Amino acid sequence: MAEYRFVFKQSVAKDLRVVPRKDLSRILKRIKGLATDPRPSGCEKLVGRECYCIRQGIHRIIYTVNDDEVCVVVVKVVHRREAYR
Repeated sequence: MAEYRFVFKQSVAKDLRVVPRKDLSRILKRIKGLATDPRPSGCEKLVGRECYCIRQGIHRIIYTVNDDEVCVVVVKVVHRREAYR
């Protein structure tokens, strides 16, 4: 199986600026793990959207998977209280 490539929306850079440095490395490691398994155990399909969500501590990583282009698009990285608004 081919590894998925990543595309980050421009707003993700802004989202990551607010994340504490100690959590940032864990979040990036979790995102890198999506290259081999874009739908890991524990991921949730969001209702009404074609997005998935994985948890990393108090943060949520929201992304879409495009199997035709073998691509993962990271849409948002936010604190859990803001993730589903």
